[in-house]
Amino acid sequence: MTITIEQTQKLLMENYAFRAFGLSLLIIRLKRKYAADSTQAALQFCVDEVNKYLSKNERIMEEDFAIISKI
Repeated sequence: MTITIEQTQKLLMENYAFRAFGLSLLIIRLKRKYAADSTQAALQFCVDEVNKYLSKNERIMEEDFAIISKI
């Protein structure tokens, strides 16, 4: 699964509860980065980071994919 720029922006602007602790930590880190620099380049960096994490851990991400797909 890959997420779009729009989905990533919603992830960074709203609060979601994820089963995977690593994903939650990543989102928290990226929220801080995006809050400090909300340019298109920073948002694209966040998209790339989330997609990299999701593709690397897709076998354990089934429940979290369901949450993200509804965004």
